[in-house]
Amino acid sequence: MSQQTPLEIALAHSMTHEEYDNTVKILGREPNYTEIGIISAMWSEHCSYKSSTKYLKGFPTKAPWVIQGPGENAGVIDIGDGYAAVFKMESHNHPSFIEPYQGAATGVGGIMRDVFTMGARPIASMNLIQFANIDGDSQTAKKHRHLLRGVVAGIGGYGNCMGVPTIGGQTNFEECYAGNNLVNAFNLGLAKSDEIFLGVAEGIGNPVMYVGSKTGRDGLGGAVMSSAAFTEDNESKRPTVQVGDPFTEKLLLEACLELFKEDLIIGIQDMGAAGLTSSSFEMAGRSGSGMKMDLDKVPAREEGMTPYDFMLSESQERMLICAKKGCEQAVIDIFEKWELSVAVIGEVTDTGNMELFWHGEKCADIPIQPLSEEAPVLDRPVAKPAYLETIEDITLDKQFADQTIFDKMWSSIEIVDKSWIYDQYDSMVQTNTIKGPGKLDGSVIRIKENGKALAMSADCNTRLCYINPELGAAAAVMEAGRNVAMTGARPLAATDCLNFGNPEDPEVMWQFMKACDGIKAACKELNTPIIGGNVSLYNETNGVGVFPTPAMATVGVNDDMNNVLPSHFQAEGNYICILGDTYSEFGGSLLMKELYGKVAGTHPEVDFDKELKLWDTVIDANKANLLESAKDVNVGGIAIAAAKMSVIGNIGCDIRIALEDDQDIFSESLSRAIVEIKPENIEAFDKLASSMGITYVSAGKTGGDILSVNNLYKKLNGISDIYFNKFQEVIEQDL
Repeated sequence: MSQQTPLEIALAHSMTHEEYDNTVKILGREPNYTEIGIISAMWSEHCSYKSSTKYLKGFPTKAPWVIQGPGENAGVIDIGDGYAAVFKMESHNHPSFIEPYQGAATGVGGIMRDVFTMGARPIASMNLIQFANIDGDSQTAKKHRHLLRGVVAGIGGYGNCMGVPTIGGQTNFEECYAGNNLVNAFNLGLAKSDEIFLGVAEGIGNPVMYVGSKTGRDGLGGAVMSSAAFTEDNESKRPTVQVGDPFTEKLLLEACLELFKEDLIIGIQDMGAAGLTSSSFEMAGRSGSGMKMDLDKVPAREEGMTPYDFMLSESQERMLICAKKGCEQAVIDIFEKWELSVAVIGEVTDTGNMELFWHGEKCADIPIQPLSEEAPVLDRPVAKPAYLETIEDITLDKQFADQTIFDKMWSSIEIVDKSWIYDQYDSMVQTNTIKGPGKLDGSVIRIKENGKALAMSADCNTRLCYINPELGAAAAVMEAGRNVAMTGARPLAATDCLNFGNPEDPEVMWQFMKACDGIKAACKELNTPIIGGNVSLYNETNGVGVFPTPAMATVGVNDDMNNVLPSHFQAEGNYICILGDTYSEFGGSLLMKELYGKVAGTHPEVDFDKELKLWDTVIDANKANLLESAKDVNVGGIAIAAAKMSVIGNIGCDIRIALEDDQDIFSESLSRAIVEIKPENIEAFDKLASSMGITYVSAGKTGGDILSVNNLYKKLNGISDIYFNKFQEVIEQDL
């Protein structure tokens, strides 16, 4: 290293010539090795959002119920009676492709720390995971069966040890994920609304304290690794994946929650991407303070570690605390009681600089605000993707009978039950789960403290985003909110996880730009502000990027935890009503994918007014106790939605609905739902629906052991066997 110039070292850290020149300008001199490591991490795509910042501006972030919006570890909403829900979703895509178990596990651990750092106890987790097709003997299928098994084991292993239920999520399969699977982790916690803690360091002379696991060299370069595309050989990147220890995190959680009960600290920050670097700079930067740290005082678990190692390690289960002066021993006592490392490693200063010392000698001195203010904000070129010119007008062949279409779609691994996955997650720990995985649409937990329920859903139809990124992203917002509404809860706010390909490709940046426009419009019109989120770029291998995947997680409140709507048929002899309008809309549909092997066509109509009417109708009808069940109509249309409601409820149905074409029972028009109503409530429901101005038809009744939808007839026992057993057969075929 001594033979390299500072510029050569910077370029090896993925800095550009321009960024290096700016570094020299900020420092007034050439940077040393440690400073280059710090600045390259802070200015990496993963930490600085330099490609995406331009488009994130303008997201709706405020509402009367929003306590904390973007910019902190997690967002916070008021759920009434002095309580708040704290939640966020983040990606751990690159690490999960390199090392699926630890990549997924540390993703779960990281998002939990983001939540409990705010002062909340984690009470529910979800995930959205995407892979290539896992069915078959191809090398890709074998690879992704391995990845999926590892990711699921990692999610379950960490979440189960933490005692936090995993209550829902989404798993999809598209060939675009062959070189880069996606793992998006969501967590929600509960806190007192007036006891929220922020990641700030202020008050000259207040001590800066390190708590949690000791620091090792694991995860070095992780932030930079996540800011570049993959090539065929990723084995060398395994050292950049952190190793998690959920048992230590459980101790850290309990210690932090005990700490929060005392008046001992100013602020607290999780050591996430870029470790001690990002946490210290963010805490000082939010208050305009300076900070000095003695890195030789940081608890270490390896010999011979350097200042560079300490600042850039991404070892897990660690926090940085700004304590109140004079409270050091009280903080130490709490963490030593929980058998965790704890040390005073520095203090808040008024210099505005980050001053780092190593055995008394200064080893780095970086102005904090300029590092943030001068962080690159790129205006990358954008260009409409050429493929969009060739996919818009594809006419479906009418050669396939409804029975054939249904059989093909019903056996798709996208549709069948994923119990092989969610049975590995503890969904009932903490005993608050009302509606867990496998029960369709939104997941629900009770809040015993105020008698309410929280509903949540994580969703993204990547095929819709591929054929129209703007409308597809809007549809993801709509879908996540709709699933929440189907439980009877009012959607209140969302967090996003924006997964895209290489931002250096103008077509990818166009996709990102349009997706942000779609999210902004949908969240504004549906009144579900974005209160936090994550951007994951460079999801690409050997030049092949993933479909635009702007995952959305929406949270809503039901005022009565005893009045949560199920999403499958409840009893025989009830009326079935279909809410919303059905058109011949098959763009990006499962039918087109399964029968024609294409992702193409025109995006279904997006109408926010219709979507809101649907939400309002179901929510108000549930409050009036008029509904027995409700499920949204999405992938696979009315036929697939009704079939799921039947097999899970083990009750058949007979549906007759006038449509323009027979195949329209598989149409994927948006803003629709199937609801189940007792005969004695149908008149009252009709009055309510009429007052809402929503289109609906009474289409049939529940009962028997046959699924009948227009010309489609299927015996329940046959389709139930496929639904509940197919996935396990696929995932275990090479074990």
